[in-house]
Amino acid sequence: MQKNIIFEDEHLIVAYKPAGIATQTARIGQQDMVSELKNYLSRKPENKGKGEPYLGLVHRLDQPVSGILVFGKTKQAAASISRQITEGTFHKYYYAVIYGKPVKENDRLTDYLYKDGRTNMSVIVKKDFPEAKKAVLDYRLVKTLMVVEVLQEASLMEIELFTGRHHQIRVQMANAGMPLLGDSKYGTETDRQFSREIGCKNVALCAYKLKFRHPKTGKEILFERKPEEDIFLPFFTTGI
Repeated sequence: MQKNIIFEDEHLIVAYKPAGIATQTARIGQQDMVSELKNYLSRKPENKGKGEPYLGLVHRLDQPVSGILVFGKTKQAAASISRQITEGTFHKYYYAVIYGKPVKENDRLTDYLYKDGRTNMSVIVKKDFPEAKKAVLDYRLVKTLMVVEVLQEASLMEIELFTGRHHQIRVQMANAGMPLLGDSKYGTETDRQFSREIGCKNVALCAYKLKFRHPKTGKEILFERKPEEDIFLPFFTTGI
Protein backbone atom coordinates (compact mmCIF):
# COMPACT_ATOMS: atom_id res chain seq x y z
CA MET A 1 0.00 0.00 0.00
CA GLN A 2 2.83 2.43 0.82
CA LYS A 3 3.86 2.59 -2.85
CA ASN A 4 0.38 3.91 -3.67
CA ILE A 5 0.59 6.80 -1.21
CA ILE A 6 1.18 10.03 -3.12
CA PHE A 7 1.19 12.47 -0.19
CA GLU A 8 0.80 12.35 3.58
CA ASP A 9 0.95 14.85 6.41
CA GLU A 10 -0.77 15.03 9.80
CA HIS A 11 -4.06 16.06 8.15
CA LEU A 12 -4.34 14.11 4.89
CA ILE A 13 -3.47 10.98 3.00
CA VAL A 14 -3.65 11.09 -0.79
CA ALA A 15 -3.41 7.66 -2.42
CA TYR A 16 -3.77 5.97 -5.82
CA LYS A 17 -6.43 3.25 -6.00
CA PRO A 18 -5.73 0.56 -8.61
CA ALA A 19 -8.62 -0.69 -10.72
CA GLY A 20 -10.38 -3.71 -9.23
CA ILE A 21 -9.92 -2.71 -5.58
CA ALA A 22 -12.92 -1.36 -3.67
CA THR A 23 -12.74 2.03 -1.95
CA GLN A 24 -14.49 0.48 1.04
CA THR A 25 -16.32 -2.82 1.50
CA ALA A 26 -18.06 -4.80 4.23
CA ARG A 27 -17.24 -8.10 2.54
CA ILE A 28 -14.99 -10.28 4.69
CA GLY A 29 -11.68 -11.07 3.06
CA GLN A 30 -12.02 -8.52 0.22
CA GLN A 31 -9.25 -5.96 -0.08
CA ASP A 32 -10.25 -2.30 0.06
CA MET A 33 -8.46 1.04 0.31
CA VAL A 34 -9.85 2.10 3.69
CA SER A 35 -8.79 -1.14 5.41
CA GLU A 36 -5.35 -1.11 3.78
CA LEU A 37 -4.69 2.49 4.77
CA LYS A 38 -5.89 1.91 8.34
CA ASN A 39 -3.54 -1.07 8.58
CA TYR A 40 -0.71 1.11 7.25
CA LEU A 41 -1.47 3.84 9.81
CA SER A 42 -1.77 1.40 12.72
CA ARG A 43 1.74 0.08 12.01
CA LYS A 44 3.33 3.52 12.33
CA PRO A 45 5.32 3.87 15.57
CA GLU A 46 3.35 6.89 16.77
CA ASN A 47 0.06 4.98 16.51
CA LYS A 48 1.03 1.72 18.22
CA GLY A 49 -1.20 0.86 21.17
CA LYS A 50 -3.75 3.59 20.32
CA GLY A 51 -6.40 1.36 18.75
CA GLU A 52 -7.91 1.76 15.30
CA PRO A 53 -6.70 5.00 13.65
CA TYR A 54 -9.17 7.53 12.31
CA LEU A 55 -9.53 7.73 8.52
CA GLY A 56 -12.20 9.99 7.05
CA LEU A 57 -13.69 8.74 3.77
CA VAL A 58 -14.97 11.81 1.88
CA HIS A 59 -15.34 10.55 -1.72
CA ARG A 60 -15.23 7.25 -3.57
CA LEU A 61 -14.28 5.61 -6.82
CA ASP A 62 -16.15 2.63 -8.27
CA GLN A 63 -14.32 -0.68 -7.83
CA PRO A 64 -13.46 -1.08 -11.58
CA VAL A 65 -12.15 2.52 -11.73
CA SER A 66 -8.62 3.62 -10.82
CA GLY A 67 -7.33 6.94 -9.59
CA ILE A 68 -6.50 9.37 -6.81
CA LEU A 69 -8.42 9.48 -3.53
CA VAL A 70 -7.95 11.84 -0.59
CA PHE A 71 -8.72 10.83 3.01
CA GLY A 72 -8.86 12.94 6.16
CA LYS A 73 -6.62 11.85 9.03
CA THR A 74 -8.65 13.99 11.43
CA LYS A 75 -12.38 14.72 11.67
CA GLN A 76 -11.67 18.41 11.07
CA ALA A 77 -9.75 17.69 7.86
CA ALA A 78 -12.45 15.34 6.60
CA ALA A 79 -15.14 17.94 7.32
CA SER A 80 -13.18 20.62 5.45
CA ILE A 81 -12.80 18.45 2.35
CA SER A 82 -16.46 17.43 2.50
CA ARG A 83 -17.45 21.11 2.56
CA GLN A 84 -15.31 21.80 -0.50
CA ILE A 85 -16.99 18.93 -2.35
CA THR A 86 -20.44 20.31 -1.43
CA GLU A 87 -19.45 23.85 -2.42
CA GLY A 88 -17.95 22.77 -5.74
CA THR A 89 -14.40 23.92 -4.96
CA PHE A 90 -12.99 20.37 -4.93
CA HIS A 91 -11.97 19.77 -8.56
CA LYS A 92 -11.83 16.25 -10.08
CA TYR A 93 -10.32 15.38 -13.47
CA TYR A 94 -10.45 12.01 -15.20
CA TYR A 95 -8.99 10.22 -18.19
CA ALA A 96 -11.33 7.86 -20.04
CA VAL A 97 -10.82 5.69 -23.11
CA ILE A 98 -13.88 5.50 -25.34
CA TYR A 99 -14.76 3.38 -28.32
CA GLY A 100 -14.27 5.22 -31.62
CA LYS A 101 -13.94 8.98 -31.99
CA PRO A 102 -16.28 11.67 -30.60
CA VAL A 103 -18.41 13.73 -32.98
CA LYS A 104 -17.55 16.87 -30.97
CA GLU A 105 -14.00 17.25 -29.70
CA ASN A 106 -15.18 19.07 -26.57
CA ASP A 107 -18.53 19.77 -24.99
CA ARG A 108 -20.49 20.03 -21.74
CA LEU A 109 -22.96 17.29 -20.87
CA THR A 110 -25.87 18.17 -18.59
CA ASP A 111 -28.35 15.44 -17.70
CA TYR A 112 -30.61 14.30 -14.88
CA LEU A 113 -29.85 10.91 -13.35
CA TYR A 114 -31.87 8.48 -11.30
CA LYS A 115 -30.17 5.67 -9.38
CA ASP A 116 -32.04 2.38 -9.48
CA GLY A 117 -31.13 0.65 -6.24
CA ARG A 118 -32.40 -2.73 -7.45
CA THR A 119 -29.97 -2.88 -10.37
CA ASN A 120 -27.25 -0.57 -8.95
CA MET A 121 -27.37 1.36 -12.22
CA SER A 122 -28.16 4.99 -13.03
CA VAL A 123 -30.41 6.06 -15.88
CA ILE A 124 -30.95 9.40 -17.57
CA VAL A 125 -34.41 10.79 -16.90
CA LYS A 126 -36.37 14.01 -17.30
CA LYS A 127 -35.75 16.90 -14.92
CA ASP A 128 -39.08 16.42 -13.14
CA PHE A 129 -38.61 12.68 -12.57
CA PRO A 130 -38.87 11.81 -8.84
CA GLU A 131 -35.44 11.79 -7.14
CA ALA A 132 -33.69 12.94 -10.34
CA LYS A 133 -30.31 14.60 -9.70
CA LYS A 134 -28.55 17.04 -12.00
CA ALA A 135 -25.27 15.77 -13.49
CA VAL A 136 -22.74 18.02 -15.25
CA LEU A 137 -19.35 17.29 -16.82
CA ASP A 138 -17.04 18.76 -19.45
CA TYR A 139 -15.05 16.57 -21.83
CA ARG A 140 -12.35 17.14 -24.43
CA LEU A 141 -10.63 14.84 -26.89
CA VAL A 142 -6.94 14.30 -26.09
CA LYS A 143 -5.92 11.76 -28.74
CA THR A 144 -7.37 9.13 -31.08
CA LEU A 145 -5.42 5.98 -31.98
CA MET A 146 -6.02 3.17 -34.43
CA VAL A 147 -5.87 -0.28 -32.88
CA VAL A 148 -4.01 -2.10 -35.62
CA GLU A 149 -5.01 -5.62 -34.59
CA VAL A 150 -8.73 -4.95 -35.08
CA LEU A 151 -8.57 -1.85 -37.33
CA GLN A 152 -10.80 0.20 -35.05
CA GLU A 153 -10.27 3.49 -33.25
CA ALA A 154 -10.18 4.33 -29.55
CA SER A 155 -9.93 7.81 -28.06
CA LEU A 156 -8.48 9.23 -24.86
CA MET A 157 -10.78 11.82 -23.29
CA GLU A 158 -10.16 14.24 -20.43
CA ILE A 159 -13.20 14.84 -18.24
CA GLU A 160 -13.82 17.45 -15.56
CA LEU A 161 -16.55 16.35 -13.19
CA PHE A 162 -18.71 19.07 -11.62
CA THR A 163 -21.17 16.80 -9.79
CA GLY A 164 -20.50 13.45 -8.16
CA ARG A 165 -23.44 11.26 -9.14
CA HIS A 166 -23.58 7.47 -9.10
CA HIS A 167 -21.78 6.11 -12.21
CA GLN A 168 -22.08 9.62 -13.66
CA ILE A 169 -19.27 9.63 -16.21
CA ARG A 170 -20.06 6.12 -17.40
CA VAL A 171 -23.77 6.73 -17.99
CA GLN A 172 -23.46 10.27 -19.41
CA MET A 173 -20.69 9.37 -21.86
CA ALA A 174 -22.53 6.24 -23.01
CA ASN A 175 -25.73 8.22 -23.49
CA ALA A 176 -23.82 10.73 -25.62
CA GLY A 177 -22.56 7.94 -27.92
CA MET A 178 -19.13 7.67 -26.28
CA PRO A 179 -19.21 4.44 -24.23
CA LEU A 180 -16.16 3.72 -22.09
CA LEU A 181 -14.15 0.64 -22.92
CA GLY A 182 -14.46 -2.20 -20.43
CA ASP A 183 -17.85 -1.00 -19.18
CA SER A 184 -20.17 -4.01 -19.20
CA LYS A 185 -23.00 -2.07 -17.53
CA TYR A 186 -23.42 0.88 -19.87
CA GLY A 187 -21.59 -0.09 -23.05
CA THR A 188 -23.03 -1.54 -26.26
CA GLU A 189 -22.35 -5.04 -27.56
CA THR A 190 -20.03 -3.54 -30.21
CA ASP A 191 -17.70 -1.85 -27.73
CA ARG A 192 -17.96 -4.78 -25.31
CA GLN A 193 -16.66 -7.04 -28.09
CA PHE A 194 -13.92 -4.51 -28.88
CA SER A 195 -12.94 -4.46 -25.18
CA ARG A 196 -12.73 -8.25 -25.11
CA GLU A 197 -10.59 -8.31 -28.25
CA ILE A 198 -8.01 -5.92 -26.77
CA GLY A 199 -8.14 -7.41 -23.27
CA CYS A 200 -9.71 -4.44 -21.45
CA LYS A 201 -11.31 -6.01 -18.36
CA ASN A 202 -11.84 -2.96 -16.11
CA VAL A 203 -13.68 0.28 -16.88
CA ALA A 204 -11.24 2.51 -18.78
CA LEU A 205 -11.62 5.42 -16.37
CA CYS A 206 -9.03 6.98 -14.08
CA ALA A 207 -9.29 9.92 -11.68
CA TYR A 208 -5.86 11.28 -12.56
CA LYS A 209 -5.95 14.76 -10.98
CA LEU A 210 -7.41 16.40 -7.85
CA LYS A 211 -7.26 20.08 -6.89
CA PHE A 212 -8.51 21.48 -3.58
CA ARG A 213 -7.57 23.63 -0.59
CA HIS A 214 -5.48 22.16 2.21
CA PRO A 215 -7.81 21.85 5.22
CA LYS A 216 -5.30 23.45 7.60
CA THR A 217 -3.36 26.03 5.57
CA GLY A 218 -6.08 26.92 3.04
CA LYS A 219 -3.50 26.80 0.24
CA GLU A 220 -4.58 25.31 -3.07
CA ILE A 221 -2.90 21.95 -3.66
CA LEU A 222 -2.87 19.73 -6.73
CA PHE A 223 -2.12 16.04 -7.10
CA GLU A 224 -1.69 14.31 -10.45
CA ARG A 225 -0.75 10.77 -11.49
CA LYS A 226 -0.92 9.16 -14.91
CA PRO A 227 -3.07 6.04 -15.21
CA GLU A 228 -1.17 2.78 -14.75
CA GLU A 229 -3.56 0.38 -16.50
CA ASP A 230 -2.47 -1.06 -19.84
CA ILE A 231 -5.41 0.44 -21.78
CA PHE A 232 -4.09 3.98 -21.12
CA LEU A 233 -0.39 3.44 -21.77
CA PRO A 234 -0.37 3.68 -25.60
CA PHE A 235 -1.82 7.21 -25.42
CA PHE A 236 1.18 8.38 -23.43
CA THR A 237 3.81 6.59 -25.53
CA THR A 238 4.07 5.97 -29.25
CA GLY A 239 0.75 4.28 -29.96
CA ILE A 240 -0.95 0.94 -29.80
